[in-house]
Amino acid sequence: MSSIRRQSIVSSLLIYVGFGFGALNTYLFIKDGLFTPEQYGLTRAFIVIGQFFYGFASFGLTSVFYKFYPYYKDNISGQNKNDLLSITLLVALVGFCLTFAGGVFFESIVVQKFIAKSPLVVKYFYWIFPFTFFLLFFSLLEAYAWSIGKAILPNFLKEAGFRISTTLIIVLFIVTGKNFDLFIKLFSLLYAFSFIALLTYLIRLNEFHIVTEVSRVTKKFWKKMLTLMAYVYGGSLVNIGASSVDFLAIASFQGLRYGAVFDFNSYLASVIQVPQRSLISTTIPVLSRAWKEKDMATIDRIYKRSSLNLLFISIFIFSIIWINYDDAITALDANPIFREGKWVVFFLALKNIIDMGTGVNGQIIATSTYWRFDFFSGVVLLLLAVPLNIYLVKNYGIIGSAWSNLLAYFIYNTIRLLFLKQKFNLQPFSRFTASVLTHGIICFTLTYYLFKGLNGWTGMISRTLFFTFLSGASAWYFNISPDIRQVFETVQKRLRL
Repeated sequence: MSSIRRQSIVSSLLIYVGFGFGALNTYLFIKDGLFTPEQYGLTRAFIVIGQFFYGFASFGLTSVFYKFYPYYKDNISGQNKNDLLSITLLVALVGFCLTFAGGVFFESIVVQKFIAKSPLVVKYFYWIFPFTFFLLFFSLLEAYAWSIGKAILPNFLKEAGFRISTTLIIVLFIVTGKNFDLFIKLFSLLYAFSFIALLTYLIRLNEFHIVTEVSRVTKKFWKKMLTLMAYVYGGSLVNIGASSVDFLAIASFQGLRYGAVFDFNSYLASVIQVPQRSLISTTIPVLSRAWKEKDMATIDRIYKRSSLNLLFISIFIFSIIWINYDDAITALDANPIFREGKWVVFFLALKNIIDMGTGVNGQIIATSTYWRFDFFSGVVLLLLAVPLNIYLVKNYGIIGSAWSNLLAYFIYNTIRLLFLKQKFNLQPFSRFTASVLTHGIICFTLTYYLFKGLNGWTGMISRTLFFTFLSGASAWYFNISPDIRQVFETVQKRLRL
């Protein structure tokens, strides 16, 4: 657990560096007079549609690394004989070619759905494919790096590298007299920088080898690998579809400008999830190994600790965002339209708190022998998300999408909780869970009422510092989580305090 904790802390810090650049980029995107809301919305469309295409092209290949890499490692001497990476890269190339062909075939549908409200999507449609290509191959190298225990740099490149590159092309956009055509074409190549950096890193570690000979492990497990890919592929399509439908529905019914409003506020809510992303990357290989060795004690410990720590962190980050929201929008000199998404932040943040508070249930299921359930639970999510989003966005605008996300993911996580409880007698909650919830509510309430009269930068800084000190000091004093004091002691040692 100490190794997971250490890598999670380092990864989270590096990812927050990326979020720092992301905050700068968001400020520049929403600042009145620089980008139009439609232009900002197009960058979000690239990300959403690119991830949607990625889902089709990936064939569920990343799951093969997570599930089967321990078998390759234990049965093949030397990475220069391990053909797993070579096979996945080849299959992914085929997947991308098929996805591109499908995109060309269905272009008329894209034109029909977006030409009226979001014509920029139609104009730059084909530039989404380079974005998809490099996202796909970076994701495969990322999964491979996670499997060999090298999670820190991939996390940094995915979260920070992308955002730092975005900052650079925004600067170029400004100095070239707001040449948006050049900007969006460079934006389509952003994952190329991360892909090249990670590829170079793996080569220097002597961990990247193209193997043409099929190994005995592949010969033994290829049928199981194909079965896993089929289920995970279906599940990933379902999950990506469920997570993409909100923005696509808004862009279709409301236009890119409101897609930008939704995305900006969902970005604020997504800040809460950074620790979850870094924890997932470090727990997957440990969970995979634990399932192989039938070490249920380790799985149970990771499940409970992940739930508790992620719940504490998610409440902490949400509280800072929510008590400073109005002053932050004013201080950022944002286009007034972005303030319309305030309650989007609230409901999406609640969704993220629920998702994090239930721990790494998805990763436990995905690395177990019941990984097929990941597909079926994803189908339920899609069946909930699509009709809810379409109906609620059409009738209530962007807040309807936030409501649909909260309801769909609440049911989705409840199903997973009940499944793990029934099959393995695993559940994420402990006697500390109620303490974490109560602690967060009390700290938020005290901070809100004590600093209610302060506005602007003075209010934001005062509230943030006070809440951080109150929350951290009281969590340590009352020891509301077994990991809290260990984290403080680790930081003290690192800083030699």
